[in-house]
Amino acid sequence: MGDWRQLDAVDRSPEVVSGAWVFRGTRVPVAALFENLRDGATVDDFLAWFPGVTHTQVEAVLVAEEQSSRHSLA
Repeated sequence: MGDWRQLDAVDRSPEVVSGAWVFRGTRVPVAALFENLRDGATVDDFLAWFPGVTHTQVEAVLVAEEQSSRHSLA
C-alpha cells in the first residue's frame, strides 16, 4: 500500500485498530478494501458491507494506490 499521509479519506491513530490505516470516521481498515477486491468483491459490495465508508473515500484510496503504483514502476 502507498503512503496515505496526505490523503483526507483515511486516518491512522495508535488508539484505533492498532494504528492501521482506516477510512476516516470509521474503524474499517483500508487493507480490508484491497483484501475484498482481491477476493472478487466489487466496490459496491464493499460499500454495502461497510456502510460507514463512502464511495468518495474508496475512490480516493484507489486513485492514490494507482498513482503510487505508477510511480514505483517508473
